[in-house]
Amino acid sequence: MNFTNRQLANPWLPPGPALLFCPADRPDRYAKALERADVVILDLEDAVAPDRRAAAREALIANPIDPDRTIVRINPAGTGDYRRDLAAVVETNYRVVMQAKAEDLSSIIDTALQTIALIETPLGATRAHEIAEVVNCVGLMWGAEDLVAGLGGKSSRFGPDEKHPGQYRDVARWVRSSTRIAAAAHGKFAVDSVHLDINDTEGLIDEVRDAVALGYSATACIHPSQVPYIRDGYRPAGDEVTWAQRVVDESTARGGGVFSLEGQMIDGPVLRQAEMVLTRVAAAKEVSNNDE
Repeated sequence: MNFTNRQLANPWLPPGPALLFCPADRPDRYAKALERADVVILDLEDAVAPDRRAAAREALIANPIDPDRTIVRINPAGTGDYRRDLAAVVETNYRVVMQAKAEDLSSIIDTALQTIALIETPLGATRAHEIAEVVNCVGLMWGAEDLVAGLGGKSSRFGPDEKHPGQYRDVARWVRSSTRIAAAAHGKFAVDSVHLDINDTEGLIDEVRDAVALGYSATACIHPSQVPYIRDGYRPAGDEVTWAQRVVDESTARGGGVFSLEGQMIDGPVLRQAEMVLTRVAAAKEVSNNDE
């Protein structure tokens, strides 16, 4: 069977922009994380010590939360933990996994679940387009720290004594961009990486603003305090909404085509950008309703 160049009929999509990681061996935090974020990523990989992973899988099975708002991050393909993780997920109602260190098509196909491919190794970065083609790959996320470790490097960001402190280095930015492009090329959603400096809210806000401008669907985070900044960043500002609605209304009134609005040329690409703004408005309202 050809598992590429196809789409699932009703793929899972993030119900909101803030995805919060939670260690799977801390079931006491599951519900709290779900209350604070739009989606919880129950982590069986990096957040759990190897000798705690059996307990984490038991906790995953014994403490169910809303499967529509839950992702399970599983260990890399080819490891014993990978197979044991999948066996545990099958015993739950969770239907979306995140494949750590995705590097080839088989690592996605073998999950037999809707899968978010985490592009975070040099080999995975070179194969992002192939991975995004797989039918059960519903989205892509990228990660900087494992990527830099795989390069033999020491830091994904510029240090305080360098130019542009706190910003990603060029290689990390390239993988961020290529992952976003691969996702878009194959009609899959993209999740931006975590901002590890919890106290750097200004840096987080800047990265979220950039992610929204590039069409990311969501941003992952490691602490509940980061959730409001992510939600605010994905929520369109009032003047942006007004502009988008005017563009859509004028296009409808004119029956499409190219036209001018207050000196700005409006064509197909600009119209689609306006439509995406209104889509984000609707999504933000739905998240707000769910929180009430």
